[in-house]
Amino acid sequence: MRSPLGIVLAVACLTGCSASPPSAQPMPSAGSSSGHRSGRPWVPAPAVPWQWQLTTPVDLSVNVPVYDIDGFDNSAAVVRELHERNRRVICYVNVGAAENFRPDYTVFPPGVLGRRNGWPGERWLDIRRVDVLGPIMAKRFDMCRAKGFDAVEPDLVEGYTESTGFPLTAADQLRYNRFIAGLAHDRGMSVGLKNDLAQIPALLAYFDFAVNEQCAEFGECHLLTPFVNAGKAVLHVEYKLPTSRFCAETKALGFSSMRKRLPLGPWRQPC
Repeated sequence: MRSPLGIVLAVACLTGCSASPPSAQPMPSAGSSSGHRSGRPWVPAPAVPWQWQLTTPVDLSVNVPVYDIDGFDNSAAVVRELHERNRRVICYVNVGAAENFRPDYTVFPPGVLGRRNGWPGERWLDIRRVDVLGPIMAKRFDMCRAKGFDAVEPDLVEGYTESTGFPLTAADQLRYNRFIAGLAHDRGMSVGLKNDLAQIPALLAYFDFAVNEQCAEFGECHLLTPFVNAGKAVLHVEYKLPTSRFCAETKALGFSSMRKRLPLGPWRQPC
């Protein structure tokens, strides 16, 4: 799902590009009954067990309090069933690439479509064009809210470190990621920062939790500790390492860790 991060690319920009954080709001813990349906966003707590399944149909029987599933491929009925089983549900949505298998693919103008990103049917987006992408992403987040999701996992929010076909900068990414976080909050949902480790210092105040892939494999887990220190969950997976190689480290850090296999089906091996 990811490539090794170019951590150094954003370090010089973090101070100069940072903006004043949004006003802090009290958030309920993972075990709270509060949620966006009652006017307050639900936020996962550190070390909460979770399931991440982007294939369908979703296995509803996993005994964990948090599910992260595909927003397009799952209906409101699936979200409702998970809620009836006392699960919170995160809506996976790609915000950094256009996928030709999504129903709204044709609304992306050719001018915002960049190079292929290595995943079938996907092309990077020109995130500088918030005037174009903003309304498209707003409709996607409206879909998540209408289906009853509690939170959003926006994917591919570190395109500035990749060969996208556009001259994206760290500042461009910060502006876009803050905009994306605002879309979720405006709709009463919490939002997770997916990878983008180099920009955590500038984005921590805007995101309610983190979703990370392979920080243990790449020796990057220490970069995520600001989230846990702020009382925010780090939902973490490894693909290649056995649990014996990372669980002791990440459990000590307060992460919600497990091993998964691509393409993120039902199988999981939690710490």
